[in-house]
Amino acid sequence: MHPYTPVIILAALSALMMLAERWGLSTTLALTFKGDVKRETRFLAQYGQMICTIVAAILIHQLDRDRGWQICKALITSVLGATIVGAFLKRLLGRARPNREHAGKFMGPSLRHANYRESFPSSHSASAFAFSGVLAMAYPQASITFWVLAIICAVLRYVMDAHWPSDVLGGIALGLLASIISWRAFFP
Repeated sequence: MHPYTPVIILAALSALMMLAERWGLSTTLALTFKGDVKRETRFLAQYGQMICTIVAAILIHQLDRDRGWQICKALITSVLGATIVGAFLKRLLGRARPNREHAGKFMGPSLRHANYRESFPSSHSASAFAFSGVLAMAYPQASITFWVLAIICAVLRYVMDAHWPSDVLGGIALGLLASIISWRAFFP
């Protein structure tokens, strides 16, 4: 399978889900978490974010003397790239988050930060998949663990009503694309 095939499939699924959401398919959840479950889900929802990436890069650099520096560069580039492109798309498209005023509508470009209108794509999902993509290519023996953590992070973004399903799928596609491009840049 061509490396970009999953990205194309996910982008298409995101577009289809967006249409279903637009046509009124009920896709939001109203779940509440308490106590330990709430704390643990918040922790897992941060997988692949910048502090996680920096800590992982430090560990990789310390543990993998042969390729560590190259892997660190690919990892940081992948996550930063996904984050920057995601932030640009959020500001450009201005999609309102679930359970907010104008929920699901694309309100157009804005230069100002407004969390309620920055739903598409899910940056947490993009970062988690950018992070896991590079780590899975660097350490295939642990790839199942990396992918499961990324999936948990992405699913939590939906379960916690922070994003529409299409936002999460779009974020996953963006993260996978970032990881492929970064890996190929540092490991041609």
